[in-house]
Amino acid sequence: MSWWGWAIGGAIFLGAELAWVNAQFYLVFVGIAALLVGLLTSLVPAVPATVQWLIFGALAVVSMVGFRAKVYDRLRGHAAAVRAGPVGDVLTLPVELAAGQTCQTEHGGTYWTVRNDSGSVIASGARVRVAGVQGLTLNVRAESSE
Repeated sequence: MSWWGWAIGGAIFLGAELAWVNAQFYLVFVGIAALLVGLLTSLVPAVPATVQWLIFGALAVVSMVGFRAKVYDRLRGHAAAVRAGPVGDVLTLPVELAAGQTCQTEHGGTYWTVRNDSGSVIASGARVRVAGVQGLTLNVRAESSE
């Protein structure tokens, strides 16, 4: 195969890595292997096609197995965990709530039903922490003063 065929193949693999979000960084190494074989073929045009394919396969497999995890982790970084919902948020109650009683309050730009999930009365204006979510109801407990 000619050097430009390998270069086009490498560019396609690198572009495909960008196109598919969940490619998991495998196609980068296949693309780089194709580009390296294209470079080798441009420098030494007499390399037989069978040897080119063997070099391509070996480079792709060795680079994926040897370097993919390290490079992927370094580029991706360690992102903070994504919170799924208001559990742990703190809000202020507009009214006094007895144990098990509910009220309406604004939180996060919308109104929620808030239920006192503790066994004691929570005073009006007290800060509470969301302990759980049940449907569209926030179960809250008085925030401990630590």
